[in-house]
Amino acid sequence: MTPVVCAEGLVVQAGADSRADTRVLDCVDLSVQPGEVVGVIGASGSGKSTLGLALAGYTRPGARIVAGRVQIEGTDILSLPPGELRARRGRDIAFVPQSAAAAFNPAHRIDWQVTEAPVFRREITRNAARPFARTLYRALGLPDPETIGLRYPHQLSGGQLQRAAAAMAFAGAPKLIVFDEPTTSLDVTTQVGVLAAFRDWIRSRGTAALYVSHDLAVVAQIADRIVVMERGRIVDQGECLPIIAKYTSSSAGSVTSAKRRGLVEDKPLLEIEGLSFRYHRSHTDTLSDISLFVRAGEVLGVIGESGSGKSTLARVIAGLHTAGSGAIRLRGQALAPRVRNRPIAQRRAVQLAFQSADIALNPRQTVAQALRRPLALFRGLRGRDLIRETERLLATVELPATMAARYPGQLSGGQKQRVNLARALAVEPDLVICDEVTSALDAHLRETIVALLQRLRAESGLALLFVTHDLSTAAGFADRILVMHKGRIVEEGPTAQVLENPTQAYTIDLIRSVPRPEPGWLDDVLSSRQQNKLAPAGPRVPFPKAYDQPREQSA
Repeated sequence: MTPVVCAEGLVVQAGADSRADTRVLDCVDLSVQPGEVVGVIGASGSGKSTLGLALAGYTRPGARIVAGRVQIEGTDILSLPPGELRARRGRDIAFVPQSAAAAFNPAHRIDWQVTEAPVFRREITRNAARPFARTLYRALGLPDPETIGLRYPHQLSGGQLQRAAAAMAFAGAPKLIVFDEPTTSLDVTTQVGVLAAFRDWIRSRGTAALYVSHDLAVVAQIADRIVVMERGRIVDQGECLPIIAKYTSSSAGSVTSAKRRGLVEDKPLLEIEGLSFRYHRSHTDTLSDISLFVRAGEVLGVIGESGSGKSTLARVIAGLHTAGSGAIRLRGQALAPRVRNRPIAQRRAVQLAFQSADIALNPRQTVAQALRRPLALFRGLRGRDLIRETERLLATVELPATMAARYPGQLSGGQKQRVNLARALAVEPDLVICDEVTSALDAHLRETIVALLQRLRAESGLALLFVTHDLSTAAGFADRILVMHKGRIVEEGPTAQVLENPTQAYTIDLIRSVPRPEPGWLDDVLSSRQQNKLAPAGPRVPFPKAYDQPREQSA
């Protein structure tokens, strides 16, 4: 059988230096057959995403393909003229990016962007494309599939945008799809449905797929074969079961309670009472009657599915959204609804590490510029002190000092997320609102960041509002957990109590949906949810055949 894509001796170089240690990909050979899903796993910065991009003849800014071939159905796309190569993207190969927020144009509605490529190529009319897109939304488990396409990107949650990005890739009916951490921003219940939807799409069309992830438990549910990358090379590969057995620790995917060390003070640092929020022109509240408190030195975990209001709560507390009602107090003093109206001491005290580092970091500023601005503004550092503190912050999040000169587009997803967190920590805040800051990180880096945050809370009494869909991390890190569903708090309490003895059916479903690195786990969960009459988010809704409506004739 002829492979859909075949890479031979692929080398991607960072910068103009030809030294081997500047290679992002180093002599990579890989092929994917029709209908096959190849999982690519490895640590952050191992070259996983670079490989996916290179299969489309593309590299990040500052990098270039210097050797090798990429053949799609026998044609070396690296030798094609630029215009012909662009025409093949989206038609022969599509890419579902790790950061969907950066993939969408904020000035256009979702419908327009999802159907843009096939309409532009006159494969389908604009009128016929809309119902086709709605069927994709429904199959991917997006809420309000009839109207969600009329919204702008900023009106969707991170998880909703990720599924819309998948719809955009599917709309062109490509022969190969590269999934780059496509479920990173999804909660566990939504992830179940979306994984099943991806699998249904691939099986129904015989599409080839490359599935990039740092989460072996997720890859185990969808891949036929797994390759392991390290420092730009494929260091291991094989069928799923042997690779899973080799790289899975006995504790993977488990939910365990953390040891507590008496770091928490009794007096609340942050208090919220009766908070509500509604987006402009929305008919329902995104947040409704939210009340909570966070003590100095405490980690409060906030969990819930995509669209439950977690990130909106984070932005309201940070002063980026204005609450409709309720009160927010820091050490007993009211916080102004808008951050611009808060005194500099309060702005320093409460910092937000954003969910999407791609849109949180200015693409025209280097890492050094991103970190030095808050250091100069809030701490008054200048000259050598500014340079030294920048280097210390990078070392704190396990990034080398050489990263200071790079732009965000030259970093991996995990590297950008660490810079994003370092910027929030730069001003020595009292409370950091962490909005999914570990979701894009591999297991080692996730443990490193959690250990860093634990050390900071021990040394300085740093408090954390830890928004996450990663229940395993929350279990080992948070002192208390509150569960959000449809803009409300439905359960809260000490971590062990909520995760080991939940009282709400919604919480029980969240815990059961934590992925395990066992082939067949996905089918077991789908079957259990069907028996319990819990509709999974996306699967078993048929995907439309590509372009059921008549196509326009090419000019």
